[in-house]
Amino acid sequence: VELVGDRLAIVYLADVQSARASYALARARTLPGLGVTAGANLVGTRDAGVSTHELSLLLGASELELDVFGRLRSLSHAAQERYLASRAGAEAVRLTLISETARAWLAICTERSLLAIARQTEQSASASIEVTRSRFSGGVASELDVRQAETILAQARSDVATYLTTEAQAENALRLLVGHAVDASDVPDDLDASETWIAEIPAGLDSQVLLARPEVQAAEHALRAAHADIGAARAAFFPRLSLTALGGFMSDSLASLLRVGSMGFRLQPSVSQPIFTGGANEAVLASARAERSRSVAEYERAIQRAFRDVADALARRGTIEQQLLAQQQLVAAAEGSYRLAEARYRSGADTYLNALDAQRTLYLARRALVLSRRVRADNLVILYRVLGAG
Repeated sequence: VELVGDRLAIVYLADVQSARASYALARARTLPGLGVTAGANLVGTRDAGVSTHELSLLLGASELELDVFGRLRSLSHAAQERYLASRAGAEAVRLTLISETARAWLAICTERSLLAIARQTEQSASASIEVTRSRFSGGVASELDVRQAETILAQARSDVATYLTTEAQAENALRLLVGHAVDASDVPDDLDASETWIAEIPAGLDSQVLLARPEVQAAEHALRAAHADIGAARAAFFPRLSLTALGGFMSDSLASLLRVGSMGFRLQPSVSQPIFTGGANEAVLASARAERSRSVAEYERAIQRAFRDVADALARRGTIEQQLLAQQQLVAAAEGSYRLAEARYRSGADTYLNALDAQRTLYLARRALVLSRRVRADNLVILYRVLGAG
């Protein structure tokens, strides 16, 4: 879907309004329609030269179907359920849009964190090059040490350019989702600061909350609409009773039309019974039953998908803390290793290759820690969404 943000909301709002209008139309058919009719009848014969005329001014209900077998009620109920299904569908889109906005917001934080690490590594590598070049000038270090030191600096500079690009792309994605420009101050400078903005999922949630998921609600309302369609299709096999009831004034002269004695009424009941429809009613009933079977399958699949989504999110949730702890320990060990390797190189006890390897290990470990924190934050957002924000 290319439409996002406000445009996507407008599209689904239009669907909800259309479904609500359809429900209002179906419900209106169960109520009598009132109208005013005025007319004049003139009847004459040429041979006798006699003519009669009648004037009328009547108020009443015309063609009111007496819903004896529940056809109109079923149609109204089906339209109501489809309206509720459209509202649930719009709510599902709203939750998805919120979660994607949150993830785009976290993506900016992640890119800023990675950019900060790349810049710190660039500064550290620049300092290492200065030391290595000084040692090379003094005849203590070789040119190979200088070239090796330049590799980590070039890598850090390349990563800085890459993260500047990806940060701008993440900001563009967030702007597209929100529908307008986002103030840079509204997004934290790193991922660590954003972790306090997302609340933890409380423990002990009942699985009943999954029934409130918008996708499940939409499937349930669609199933109920399919049941109502079957009721309407069955009622089509029975007679339809219609009634026209009018009351008002009727007179043979305009002067006496509105007098009390001119009051009258007309009552015209009618019954229609389908005899031969070419199998149309049977086909409509069969189609309604097939739609109900499909709706049952869709409802069951929506519930199964809800449990699977939650199970997948919880599976990631169950191991992410261990992964984070391991990554933090790795960063701490890499920092210690780099300090020792750098000190040994400066004292002449070791080659620069070991210091370079320790610096690269630290750089990669710090980046992996940021990405693990991003996974943890993303997992929280996904959990909120798959639980229906319940």
